[in-house]
Amino acid sequence: MLNENTMKLMPTLLAAAALALSFTASAQEAAIRKTLAERIPQMENIDEVRSTAMPGLYEVRIGTDLFYTDAKGNYVIQGELIDTKARRNLTEDRINKLTAVDFSALPLKDAFTIVRGDGKRKVAVFEDPNCGYCKRFERDLQNVDNITVYLFLYPILSPDSAEKSRNIWCAKDRAATWHDLMLRDKTPNTASCDTSAVQRNLAFGKKYKITGTPTLIFANGSRVPGAINAQDVEKRLAEAGSN
Repeated sequence: MLNENTMKLMPTLLAAAALALSFTASAQEAAIRKTLAERIPQMENIDEVRSTAMPGLYEVRIGTDLFYTDAKGNYVIQGELIDTKARRNLTEDRINKLTAVDFSALPLKDAFTIVRGDGKRKVAVFEDPNCGYCKRFERDLQNVDNITVYLFLYPILSPDSAEKSRNIWCAKDRAATWHDLMLRDKTPNTASCDTSAVQRNLAFGKKYKITGTPTLIFANGSRVPGAINAQDVEKRLAEAGSN
């Protein structure tokens, strides 16, 4: 049984224990940072060190790149951490959180819009004009009504992708030129203008690790890499609307 004096001291003891743990965690982080910076020059500027769900394993974050190390920084692992009990890829979950995109913060001025029906539902899509999966996705997307699509040209597949993106961006009717190419295989006419928006799209994609096309971002911030069919688009739009 705890006596009255011990009970009174309990908040102080708990605070002291928490403070001690905080100091220990800070010292641990400092030691890992110091060791890795000394031994691996590429790890000189570490953004964050934190413990993981696996005892003794620490996450080292540089930008949105994740590495794992032991408590002393003697070993570094580059790979994926899997929770076998929960059947979750913890590395993937963490990267998704780090690269989440606030829809309201998207640079919409660097996209062109395609509106069908009332346009109330919204989705942003990053696409390469030479992407076969994008063409399949565009055909399916024609079956989705009452939507506004913010189309970000994202030429990452080939030099020809950059040329086609320029011709689409500089066209008088970007949406029509885009659909002519993606739905009817009609090559866009040569055009020229300021294409800095396309370059900004590439920089944005690099920052948020958009590595494939199409990549969809819905109004609730959820992100889908790869082509999905009209039914799945409808489902995602409904989920975004409910949130």
